[in-house]
Amino acid sequence: MAKKIIQVMDTTYRDGFQSVFGGRVLMEDFLPSIESAMDAGIKHFEAGGGARFQSLFFYLNENAFEMMDKFRETVGPDIKLQTLARGVNTVSLDTGSKEMIDLHAQLFKKHGISHIRNFDALNDVRNLQYSAQAIKNAGLHHEMTVTLMDLPPGCTGAHDVAFYEKCLREFLDAGIPYDSVVFKDASGTASPQKVYDTIKMARKLLPEGTHIRLHTHETANIGVSSYIAAVEAGADGIDLAREPVSGGTAQPDILVLRHALKGKDFILGNHLEEELDMEKVLESEIILRESLKDYFMPPEAKEVSAMIQFSPMPGGALTANTQMMRDNKILDKFPEVIKEMREVVIKGGYGTSVTPVSQFYFQQAFNNVMFGKWEKIAEGYGKMVLGYFGKTPVEPDAETMRIAEEQLGLKPTTKPALEIADADEKKSSASAKKLLEDENLETTDENIFIVLACGPKGISFLKGEAKVNVRKISHEENSSKGNKVASNGEYTVVVNGQKYAVQVADGIDADIQVKEVASTPSSAPTPASGEETDVVAPLPGSVFKMNVKVGDSVSEGDVVVVMEAMKMETDVKAPRDGSVTAVHFNAGDAVDNGQPLITIG
Repeated sequence: MAKKIIQVMDTTYRDGFQSVFGGRVLMEDFLPSIESAMDAGIKHFEAGGGARFQSLFFYLNENAFEMMDKFRETVGPDIKLQTLARGVNTVSLDTGSKEMIDLHAQLFKKHGISHIRNFDALNDVRNLQYSAQAIKNAGLHHEMTVTLMDLPPGCTGAHDVAFYEKCLREFLDAGIPYDSVVFKDASGTASPQKVYDTIKMARKLLPEGTHIRLHTHETANIGVSSYIAAVEAGADGIDLAREPVSGGTAQPDILVLRHALKGKDFILGNHLEEELDMEKVLESEIILRESLKDYFMPPEAKEVSAMIQFSPMPGGALTANTQMMRDNKILDKFPEVIKEMREVVIKGGYGTSVTPVSQFYFQQAFNNVMFGKWEKIAEGYGKMVLGYFGKTPVEPDAETMRIAEEQLGLKPTTKPALEIADADEKKSSASAKKLLEDENLETTDENIFIVLACGPKGISFLKGEAKVNVRKISHEENSSKGNKVASNGEYTVVVNGQKYAVQVADGIDADIQVKEVASTPSSAPTPASGEETDVVAPLPGSVFKMNVKVGDSVSEGDVVVVMEAMKMETDVKAPRDGSVTAVHFNAGDAVDNGQPLITIG
């Protein structure tokens, strides 16, 4: 009896990069390695979307559409290139309008994508109907998704086989068009037995011949077991990655799965019924490892964690968040934040821990650690529990909803998220076009979508103001030795005991040539002199907007600075009336907790 070929999608270049490096991998460093993967028989790649859209604009100063073009040029016309979409959120953390959803599908098709995996973290059928049709209208393969996880111990009410059957039946009854079905477990917490039973259920419920896949991560150390359970239950395909971006927070490795399947009736291959050449897979891993050897490998990216089953954190978001915490010098808080996630998930209504919901969970857990439990509701989390992103699997905690309503000034809603977005003029293509025109930028469809998906940071990129924020070993070593560093950046230098924030435009030489200097006090607040009051940073992060300048009059409660940390904006308000006598930071500057931002006299 011939062994069944399990079709492999290689997630190395999207989820692998996201899970291990927070998405921060430059095109020039990975494109040359793709050919070796194709030589091994890989015909299906995850090539973008998800967080690997925004991250290119935010951290790499690269255009995601150009990246997709170059990916397609590299692989040729016949390879499957797949991206990840978040239903009505497309590739953003916020709900998009119908215009944005249509534009997403059309532009991804234009730029070489053939397949889009489309999911909703709440498994709300209303969030998938329009986005699925837009994908099909663009002539793309639509992979319909049910999102999985395990609930923290002792919790019930969703995320069992009966819940997934209910979701799948709702999708089918709604007439959502699809070409294949995937069960996506971003946190890697769904137990192997549940995976087995869920695939068995889907195989009976779906029409004969439907292609069924499983996607999981190794974060909780059961990814390999879950994949074996899936293929034994009848799955046709699985998602795997290649070293050095496999295992740990990412997908299990192709070679590991091949080893785990020895003696079973399955082999790994592609949709052409060709078996993968494992010697060439090994060779491709060596080539990829060499091309990425200069990238700093966060130790948490390759770890598995027993705590994840209690606080389901997606691999693809875990390292992205720890990288941001590392940037803000607060990585020591990570164990507290991940522990806090358990309560946040329980009170949030059991939305699947996958972006954007996973980011809402993490942001709220972060706020609970930094500001005190439930003292500050993260906007995304608060809007989720109040219904602005759709219907959560179970009703969120009533007290949490009350706090969110009070802090955000929003009433609970049952309106579809898409209806809310369509009524918001700021989310229209006309609004994005005006922003581009105001900056004398081209109003192409691509630029309109970049602004809708990336907001002010998209404008900054298009104006040529984006910065490269990639952690490379050589940069850090050269910086510590006083040698020239090739990339631009921001540094703190100390002169006669006084700290200065230095913005470097062309790199650092041994005898530092300072291009721009802004005085900044030490991390301890400066004592007030006379009637002066320092307005200090409430948490580590960066200045997103400086709303005042020296000489401006302010009133108590005015938002004088907007800070950004962990993809959240935090308003800093004036504590009293007065006039601004000093501004200590500029937009984009990094700030420590407690540092004075401005002084009011």
